[in-house]
Amino acid sequence: MVPIVRGEGPWLIDAEGRRYLDGISSWWTNLFGHAHPRIAAGLAEQAKTLEHVIFAGFTHPPAIELAEQLVKITPAGLDKVFFADNGSAAIEVALKMSFHYWLNQGHGEKTRFIALTGSYHGETLGALSVSDVALYRKTYAPLLLTPLLAPSPDAYEGAPGESPEQTATRRLEAMRVLLEQHAHETCAVIVEPLVQCAGGMRMYHPCYLSGLRALCDEYNVHFIADEIAVGFGRTGTMFACEQAGVTPDFMCLSKGLTGGTLPLSVVLTTQHVYDAFYAEYNAGKAFLHSHSYTGNPLACRAALETLAIFRDEPVLERNRVLAAHLAKRLEPFRDHPHVADVRQQGMIAAVELVADKTTRRPFPAEERRGLRVYLHGLQNGALLRPLGNVIYFMPPYVVSESDIDHLVHVANEGIALAVRS
Repeated sequence: MVPIVRGEGPWLIDAEGRRYLDGISSWWTNLFGHAHPRIAAGLAEQAKTLEHVIFAGFTHPPAIELAEQLVKITPAGLDKVFFADNGSAAIEVALKMSFHYWLNQGHGEKTRFIALTGSYHGETLGALSVSDVALYRKTYAPLLLTPLLAPSPDAYEGAPGESPEQTATRRLEAMRVLLEQHAHETCAVIVEPLVQCAGGMRMYHPCYLSGLRALCDEYNVHFIADEIAVGFGRTGTMFACEQAGVTPDFMCLSKGLTGGTLPLSVVLTTQHVYDAFYAEYNAGKAFLHSHSYTGNPLACRAALETLAIFRDEPVLERNRVLAAHLAKRLEPFRDHPHVADVRQQGMIAAVELVADKTTRRPFPAEERRGLRVYLHGLQNGALLRPLGNVIYFMPPYVVSESDIDHLVHVANEGIALAVRS
């Protein structure tokens, strides 16, 4: 374990003074650097005023203002906000709310969910139930719901000569077949828009999202967008769904919501969904979900300061410059004899290591080649934490071009060590 005692912008400092460039934003949460002065000042001010209050029958200014601001910046039609306290909890809320909506509408037969192969949505039981990462599911399989799995539109899995758009279009047809067979018993389709992060930073064309929206409308099922990892500028737009021009029925947000300072999540939904629960007490239609720290004022204040940075600074414009520089620095990897793919979506980039470039035969998982890259990074001032044999980059938005150069240089050295027999 590396004992971190301090953070400065994109850097982490351990107990012995060693510095590590946080190339993964501390599990994809940190947007504007560690110990950001604006967020820290907001938290200090809020702590002097109100640290927490029950969120049942009560509310407070930071939660009200945050809900109003989120409604303004998310896709049109997402007009209601439900607060939770972490990403997995947000997924649980969305799944339960979708099911409960259909129950209230007299469709109690709708009890199943459709997810994508390679998907990951969290580690509580409901979230894990709609995930398809074997490592996470295997141990707890007897406790989980059984989702219907549709083939991922992952461009890496495309047929030879097939464009990402063609792969996505073909996979939409597979989704249509699944819905034709199971829409009557399906509450919702849940996807990670544009990037399946924990599944290996798998990326796909935005047309899949617009096609999926149309299919969900046609077959009368909900569309849940899990933007927990990809929201708040990660993919180049504020939210990934914007690139397809779609509004989901539920949008789950967390991680970067507070700039990586405190746990907080929200589920945004539509007035139409809200109305299905709005009734007199005796009707028994109330949504049954709460957490002790729901709408915590400190976390809401951190989120407000985070949104203020987006409002007051040219964050997305700056990110485009940084993303272009990262793409340029990663381009030489395409010719590496053990790299099968280099892919990027905004401020997320990944390099796929393989044993055989021609056949894309992977290295055996038990060899843990990615671990060698991680350990080399720690020895050379960089936090790079591969997903198996996928080396990825998801740095805070405050990195400089020279910081990116450092991350790529250390990764290049680490890859050279990792692919040795």
